Amino acid sequence: MSNIPEVTLNNGVKMPQIGFGVFQITDPLAAQKAVSYALAVGYRLIDTAAAYQNEVAVGKAIKASGLKREDIFVTSKLWVSNANYSRAKAGIADSLQKLDLDYLDLYLLHQPYGDVIGAWQALEEAYQAGKIRAIGVSNFYADQLRNLELTTKIQPAINQIEVNPWYQQNREIAANIQDHVQVEAWAPFAEGKNHLFTNSTLKTIGQKYHKSVGQVVLRWLLQRQIIVIPKSVHQERMKENLAILDFNLTPSDMTTIAQLNQHQSQFFDHRDPDTITQIFGSSLKELKS
Repeated sequence: MSNIPEVTLNNGVKMPQIGFGVFQITDPLAAQKAVSYALAVGYRLIDTAAAYQNEVAVGKAIKASGLKREDIFVTSKLWVSNANYSRAKAGIADSLQKLDLDYLDLYLLHQPYGDVIGAWQALEEAYQAGKIRAIGVSNFYADQLRNLELTTKIQPAINQIEVNPWYQQNREIAANIQDHVQVEAWAPFAEGKNHLFTNSTLKTIGQKYHKSVGQVVLRWLLQRQIIVIPKSVHQERMKENLAILDFNLTPSDMTTIAQLNQHQSQFFDHRDPDTITQIFGSSLKELKS
């Protein structure tokens, strides 16, 4: 069994703190191969989504792994085009069918757009029926999260948001902690933007521990009590991303990394109306049809 640390969600469900993400691995064979190897080297949390178009491949890798179902924590997400009550019910069923699973460990609203309240009601019902062990959200700002909590029955267990050295999200993370919602980081490496992997500050810290920049970043997130889901299709990098449990960053290291914060997303502003229309407009129009 894996020695990956676990966090306990607000409903008592235990979740690995280090997982494997499959965003942008759309080729079915590549996705299945990547997940198969990830499970073989010790990952027990697999993070996919309807929008990633690889749920079938993820399910095949899980089936072929030989591992007990209860030993693998599987996350998927509902896309914006299904963000109302009836479509969310269908979306949950579709993810279960594609993954060939009887239940999901975690299911998230992928974005805070569309009929979020209606969609959340469908997630609540699936949770109560035992089809999902925990439900949560992704890309919700603190006020959006609070509004959902005030208008629904079951509190989100997870908020999966962008967190990396360039966008450290201190205020958002504090708000989630206050509400007992576990933070999970997507894009922990910011996809290498702004030369992250060659950053001199991170390299210097890594040299002290004989660790790579990527390992320093993941360790920094773990010490902030954040769940991490790094993605790689390279076997050695998968192993490297797991090898972060044998060292600790000092308070001075943590302070130094905190000074790298650029206070802005490395991808897009979820609060910019034009950006929302550009990225999600077609999905929202589909939702209306």
